[in-house]
Amino acid sequence: MATTTISPKFQIVIPKDVREKLHLCPQQRLQVVEKGGVITLVPEMPLKELKGALKGMAKSAIREKKDRL
Repeated sequence: MATTTISPKFQIVIPKDVREKLHLCPQQRLQVVEKGGVITLVPEMPLKELKGALKGMAKSAIREKKDRL
């Protein structure tokens, strides 16, 4: 597991192995999500990159909003 430290300016460095694995680049934007004391960084992706991401998804098992928890 990779670790990092918060600088006095509240900046962090994403470890090189993580940057390379996720193909992150300078100036790329990340969404910061906090839930239950856990911070998650999610890379923003242009909509064009998401084209075809749901191809082949089963449509029969989709739950109605009232059935969700």
